[in-house]
Amino acid sequence: MLSVLINVHMLVAAKEHGIKDFLYSSSACAYPTFKQTKILSADDQALAEPDAYPADPESGYGWEKLFNEILTNFYESDYDMNVRIPRYHNVYGPYGTWQGGREKAPAALCRKIIEAKLSGNHEIEVWGDGEQTRSFMYIDDCITGMDKMWASDYTKPLNLGSSEMVSINQLIDMIEKIAEIEVERKYDLTKPQGVRGRNSDNTLIKEVTGWEPSVGLQTGLEKTYAWIYNEIKQGRSDVSLNYSEEAGV
Repeated sequence: MLSVLINVHMLVAAKEHGIKDFLYSSSACAYPTFKQTKILSADDQALAEPDAYPADPESGYGWEKLFNEILTNFYESDYDMNVRIPRYHNVYGPYGTWQGGREKAPAALCRKIIEAKLSGNHEIEVWGDGEQTRSFMYIDDCITGMDKMWASDYTKPLNLGSSEMVSINQLIDMIEKIAEIEVERKYDLTKPQGVRGRNSDNTLIKEVTGWEPSVGLQTGLEKTYAWIYNEIKQGRSDVSLNYSEEAGV
């Protein structure tokens, strides 16, 4: 409800004050759930913009995104506005949320593995079975992508996400290499794990902008891991958690 109201109020305010340029932040959650029910492989079709219809997005949040995409395009046509609608796919990176339960998987797993390394208890909890597949876009690519979209004249929803797909278990493998430890994985099938498979089809954004996200997941994870490590070290005392200094991080 609040997300709907935010965008509706912003559109009304833009119209009343003569603001023509308007970006609505949509999400891959707008895509139908029936297209995301299986674990994807490299040969499976990723989600392309037309796949949003026939509609069956995630309950609540996904419907809000799809509804506001439609509403934003109506304002574009009815009031001569210049809109952009990126459908974000799992943005991550330094300065993002990394604790509290609402963080994205890369940040959550970096935090868990850092804490496992610093505490000496090399065990982490994984939500689900770890076989869910996703793509993750580094924040620098997200910002570049929005600039590219603004430089174009494309006003319909457009995927903004990486096409580099991994399973959650593969994501853990990559973070383990950065941390230089191996962890025991305790899978909790009672926790939320989202859809089984989702990846970004970047065909249209390449046609529209001549560009697609290019920061490799390994590179982005290294930067994210280093930032979260420093946040943990600065925010918690060595005495209270008995953390030891870690060389090379």
